[in-house]
Amino acid sequence: MAQLVECVPNFSDGRSKQVIDAISAAISNTSGCSLLDVDPGASTNRTVYTFVGSPEAVVEGALNAARQAFSLIDMSTHSGEHPRTGALDVCPFIPVQNVTMDDCIRCANLFGQKLAEMLQVPVYLYGEAARTESRRNLPSVRAGEYEALPDKLRCSEWAPDFGPAVFVPSWGATVTGARKFLIAYNVNLISTKEQAHRIALDIREQGRGKDQPGLLQKVQGMGWYLDEANIAQVSTNILDFELTPLHSVFEEICRDAEDLKLPVVGSQIVGLIPLKALLDSADFYIHRDRLFVLEEEHKVRLVISKLGLDSLGPFKPNERIIEYMVKPQDDGRLVSLSLQQFVRSVGARTAAPGGGSVSAAVAALGAALGSMVGHMTYGKRQFENLDVVMRRLIPPFHQAMNDLLHMVDADASAFNSYMVTTHL
Repeated sequence: MAQLVECVPNFSDGRSKQVIDAISAAISNTSGCSLLDVDPGASTNRTVYTFVGSPEAVVEGALNAARQAFSLIDMSTHSGEHPRTGALDVCPFIPVQNVTMDDCIRCANLFGQKLAEMLQVPVYLYGEAARTESRRNLPSVRAGEYEALPDKLRCSEWAPDFGPAVFVPSWGATVTGARKFLIAYNVNLISTKEQAHRIALDIREQGRGKDQPGLLQKVQGMGWYLDEANIAQVSTNILDFELTPLHSVFEEICRDAEDLKLPVVGSQIVGLIPLKALLDSADFYIHRDRLFVLEEEHKVRLVISKLGLDSLGPFKPNERIIEYMVKPQDDGRLVSLSLQQFVRSVGARTAAPGGGSVSAAVAALGAALGSMVGHMTYGKRQFENLDVVMRRLIPPFHQAMNDLLHMVDADASAFNSYMVTTHL
């Protein structure tokens, strides 16, 4: 399985199509990089790029993008709603497939070193790559923003990790690092910027300060006004969606908004999102509202509806969910074979796939038949007295079908691993 690292550089220009397109081309034209998403914002005056590739490729892609931006963005004239400290404001590396956080830390260090050498600009490390605890959190590194840089660079405690401690007016400073998957998530309100910020202070982990912490762990937040949509937003970064799920952020903001008599009018994902984050939220609403939803596609649609993710524009799962965007280059799984190919692979002169894989496949078909009968009974008027029974029986058949499909490949993989070990 190929190594995949995600890189999400944020550049401080969300208004110039020429600049946005030039940076996009620099990434796309880098060998081994796949540009998955470009998300510009006029009010924030910021564009978030998302691309993936091998560790070596994403470092090269980020450097090519920075090189292009250096000649196009002038921070001395920049203004926007989003906090920023440089033309390439932040450039995180995130593990996606067959890589570790240590691999991403190495990417951040290599990128920071090469960027500083190439452009002679100050570069800071944050997140898992931070060398001191005071620089672990991005807001701490970015405190005072671009305008504070001349004074910060004169202080020894703010000496950059790479590059000269010199203020470069056209560029500012860049922050790079390694982190878990961050979800940039904004909730829309018909309110003022100040009211949205008041809610952000309540829900973000930092709260209003040390003596007044917020409600949600691993959540950053602020309020701003989105001029192009004529609404306010509680803008959040969810730093650990398994600790604080997407729906928890939405529901807490809804509760605060209700107390203030403010309407919530949907929400927005900026960039891409892991499939698991949406499925976790689907499971929450299915359990809370006692819904009967089994298929992955329907769960995704449920969350889009519940959170209003299409309120500011279409939310197309194939273009927003990272697992759907990153197609495996060589899917060698047995379950991806046609029935004819699978049967012939069993009949070939190899020990795997063998009896275990065949048993799992046959059992999966048996569970699928049970699920089929349940679905053909559920919701039919002539069998409506059995609806409660079917709602109880169909899910375990459906779950068994999917679990057994995984076992088709798991059995063959286990056997092959055993044979390799015994022959070492």
